[in-house]
Amino acid sequence: MALEVRSRSILRFGVFEVDVRAGELRKHGVRIKLQEQPFHVLTVLLQRPGEVVTREELRSQNWPADTFVDFDNSLNTAINKLREALGDFADNPRFIETLPRRGYRFIAPVTGGDRTARGASLGPGVAAPSSSRKVVVAVAVVVLAGGIVGDIAWRSRQARRLTDRDTIVVGDFINSTGDPVFDGTLREGLSVQLEQSPFLSLVSEEGIHQTLRMMGQQANVRLTPGITREVCQRTSSTTAMTGSIALIGTKYNLILKAVNCVNGDLLASTEAQTSNKSQVLDALSKAASEMRSKLGESLSTVQKYNTALEQATTPSLEALQAYSLGFKTMGGGDTAAALALFQRATQLDRNFAMAYWGSSLVYGNLGESLLTIENHTRAFQLRESLSEREKLTIECDHFPPDIMAARRSCKLGEQIFPREPFFHLDLGVYSNVLGQYEEGLKEYQEAVRLAPGTAFYYRNLALTYLLLNRAEEAAALAEEARAKAGDSDFLVPIRYGIAFYRNDSAAMAREATDAEKRPGVVDLLLAMEADTAAYFGHMGDARELSRRAAESADRSGGKETAAIYNTVSALREALFGNVRRARQQLVNWKGRHAGHDLDYGIALLLAYAAEGGEARAPTENLARMYADDSIIQFNYLPTLRAKLALGRAKPQDAVEILRAAAPYELGLPALGFYNWPNLYPVYVRGEAYLAAHQGRGAAAEFQKILDHRGIVLNEPIGALAHLQLGRSYAMQGDAAKARAAYQDFLSLWKGADPDIPILREAQAEYAKLK
Repeated sequence: MALEVRSRSILRFGVFEVDVRAGELRKHGVRIKLQEQPFHVLTVLLQRPGEVVTREELRSQNWPADTFVDFDNSLNTAINKLREALGDFADNPRFIETLPRRGYRFIAPVTGGDRTARGASLGPGVAAPSSSRKVVVAVAVVVLAGGIVGDIAWRSRQARRLTDRDTIVVGDFINSTGDPVFDGTLREGLSVQLEQSPFLSLVSEEGIHQTLRMMGQQANVRLTPGITREVCQRTSSTTAMTGSIALIGTKYNLILKAVNCVNGDLLASTEAQTSNKSQVLDALSKAASEMRSKLGESLSTVQKYNTALEQATTPSLEALQAYSLGFKTMGGGDTAAALALFQRATQLDRNFAMAYWGSSLVYGNLGESLLTIENHTRAFQLRESLSEREKLTIECDHFPPDIMAARRSCKLGEQIFPREPFFHLDLGVYSNVLGQYEEGLKEYQEAVRLAPGTAFYYRNLALTYLLLNRAEEAAALAEEARAKAGDSDFLVPIRYGIAFYRNDSAAMAREATDAEKRPGVVDLLLAMEADTAAYFGHMGDARELSRRAAESADRSGGKETAAIYNTVSALREALFGNVRRARQQLVNWKGRHAGHDLDYGIALLLAYAAEGGEARAPTENLARMYADDSIIQFNYLPTLRAKLALGRAKPQDAVEILRAAAPYELGLPALGFYNWPNLYPVYVRGEAYLAAHQGRGAAAEFQKILDHRGIVLNEPIGALAHLQLGRSYAMQGDAAKARAAYQDFLSLWKGADPDIPILREAQAEYAKLK
């Protein structure tokens, strides 16, 4: 009986033998390598030699109905691989005959293991056709060949290769394996592989999230093929890419499809198989590389920028899944949950560089610079194993930055990946830090052009218009952003700043009220309202608003941000002459938290509120801790050291010290969204000229602040610059200009709290001018 079963499982034709039970194809007894799908197709054809087996029959027996597969392409691939293994040819078949639009027929004699025939043969064993039939067959072959050539030529003309203007939306994979570890993971892996390409361009996650909101969908909805195509259409993209993973027998089958998002036409497809779950990421890497070529990328760049997925991310499917969910969650606005997912990814793989980078992004948004630095430094240390794109991303976004080195990496990234907006974004950031706003404007314009649905890019572009005193253009862009990128939290503080610049108190009130419904931005708007209150001398209101801002930030996990709000509140007190109150606030919380901007804020507060050089130690500590930090070296340290020189009654030394800051003094030094320390090098230089009795030099500095309203906005020194300008003109003996400047200040403070020391000084000085 066993022998009989064995003989039924053996099928022979020509010099080949198929062992159906063992899944093996042999030639002269030697096993020939043949993948599972082509082997299954062969066994179906061998069971019915001489009969037409339709394509639908092959599909039903080899591809289950619920399998997400590009069937036509997969079957063609299987037949081609099968013919290659058999040494067969479509135009002159010995074994497998193609019947166009119908199916296939096995034309060679087939015998079982017991050498009995398995059906009629249409191959070499049939009687030779008559001469007239030979003519007919010959003509038919010529016509068929012509038709095949014509069809191939037509298809090659119709094949849609992408251009450098096309963009792609990557959807979620259909996972029919039953293993949830693949959910989200394969989409992230595919995105990482495609993003290595200098040629292809993917719609950003934020762009996808914004589009989903406009569609009335949740940001975390599964990107099914239908939803992916709609996102693709709404973002004016050309290609929707989807994929599937199925477990067929013992093998994982991966399929990628790229379709025209307008009409659904198939542009390209690839597939890969592996029998080992741990090798799925490797199979995905190979399939993605093949897809890049099929979509039109040159072989040279596919080979050059093609780091294996396990190396570019992680060999751990679980870690990659957590990382993928982290970015998806962050896009939905839940930063706390996103941070937990990034941390889980690094727990699963301690060498997962991009997961550390993800954590640094969350901490940066929370204003926690120490933890940002810690995580980014770890990512920076692990960057060498990454793909070129991700390595340059980390180097370009290095924190705290050696700006010149970071800019070089950004420039290189911009050259290699001209369609990646991130490098333009960071170049814009660094240009603005250096005060090169026209350059920053160009970079942000390019970032918005490349990613028109990304609210954060609009935010930075609108801010740069405001920094250039082009408030009307900033306002128009903010409205455009609302229409194209949705009403993002990122845009609320910018709209508030624009309203302040335009003296539109009603619009400011609307934005502040709107922010109360937005947990991600409410503390920032409270801090900005506090600055506005202080700008007009309403210090009681300013103190209360700063307290509420700090409490809000503390509740959401922004410990360092809360401390900065407290620091700025105390600094305002010192600037306005309430030194005792400023020192009292400092005692209450000094030393609890520290970070890049906070360390500077505390040192600056001490420089204004303390006696005996208490600010000297934190200033030098700042120099040691951030020796490679460009912002510290060319903005913060010169300002602090100049203020210390003024405390020692050496104003000329202060002016000399501030020469180092002069090329960059108009820039934005703060690393977060709260730009509180702008133009302090200019203000301190003005103070130094006043202390040196150089009224003309002082007037030039304070006028510089007033001329850059878009930069200083509602900072306290923006209001004080009017008073200091009046003092500068009085020192020059120009009473008319002095009175005008004093009047400007007193007009701003006409409703101010009457007990503010600097207000009393201003009133007394103005009275003397009369």
